[in-house]
Amino acid sequence: MDYYKTLGVSKDADADEIRKAYRRLARKHHPDLNPGDKAAEDRFKTVQEAYDILSEPKKKQMYDQYGFYSENGMPQSGGPGGGAQKGPNMGFGGFDFSDAGAGGGRRPAADSSNFQDIFSQWFGGGKAADASTAPPEKGADLEYGLSIDFWQAIKGTQVRLNVSRQETCTTCNGTGSRSGANAVCPECNGSGSVTQQAGAMKFSLTCPRCDGTGRLRNKCSNCHGDGLISKTEAVEVRIPPGAQQGSRLRVAGKGNSGTHGAPSGDLYITIRVEPHPIFRREGDDIEITVPVRIDEAGLGTKIEVPTIDGRALLKIPQGTKNGQKFRLREKGVLNSRTGARGDQLVEVALEAPVVQDERTKELLREYATLHPEDPRAELWTKV
Repeated sequence: MDYYKTLGVSKDADADEIRKAYRRLARKHHPDLNPGDKAAEDRFKTVQEAYDILSEPKKKQMYDQYGFYSENGMPQSGGPGGGAQKGPNMGFGGFDFSDAGAGGGRRPAADSSNFQDIFSQWFGGGKAADASTAPPEKGADLEYGLSIDFWQAIKGTQVRLNVSRQETCTTCNGTGSRSGANAVCPECNGSGSVTQQAGAMKFSLTCPRCDGTGRLRNKCSNCHGDGLISKTEAVEVRIPPGAQQGSRLRVAGKGNSGTHGAPSGDLYITIRVEPHPIFRREGDDIEITVPVRIDEAGLGTKIEVPTIDGRALLKIPQGTKNGQKFRLREKGVLNSRTGARGDQLVEVALEAPVVQDERTKELLREYATLHPEDPRAELWTKV
């Protein structure tokens, strides 16, 4: 899989470009915004997988070199980044161990098990770095989908969310170690590195026992050395008036906690607004369809129509046609950013009378006599 293509970025994209591409695609395909859409759910998972790899420098480096990422770290061939090939005289990773030595003799073949150990440590397959040795890293951002009703979106509201996030372990203060002095590592004698030999080559590697710290530590029993623990936190979120479908709110510092004093990530909330039975929203405007009787449209009148503020009086001019629209100024949604309000558009839907008595029939026949014009005559001129 080409993770760069998945996120729609180039291979030289920086961390900011990758993060922006991920956020854009995560919003588009988030399962909460596409309920019941299995394809969107699968796409969201793929985007998440691509971001997990490309947002981590170590994983990204391996992917760029070998076209894949694996926890055991052994390089493979044939990926988008190009795998290391093993020739007839090549060891693991493409190193040639058949060169003549100082005396021109052929070097003895290296033990493949040693190379396995070496590459495991080179490419991340060795012992994982713990919280005490890892560099400070900003916490990951979190995405959350929230459904609100029409009136909550119009008027604004305050909601309380239970958010599962990674927080700094209070037992070890994020170090991953229990308090107390740590002993000198007997494997590397405190240097943090060990030497391994594979055939004619020597390698200085990070000590697998102490992870390069030079000291052995006692892992925190609460976080098991990670420095972070999972916790559900109640977060108060203010939804401003005029929130729209797909609006995205940012709650600073409520993502996962950072490590070693690095700042926490942010919480991003994507809004889904439930529809209303009579009001329709287009941007900051409100649209509504109102039934009008034939006599009201023909003679003209004033009618009451519902708005998001209550009832409002609307003048229906004489001779109003079916489908005609009228505008009520500043009866739409308040835009919290501009401070301006939209309008309400009222569409007229003429209703024919239900004739159940002779007097009404007589009046309609008289009307037809007084106005014999064919309303469809203009149609025939355009056929």
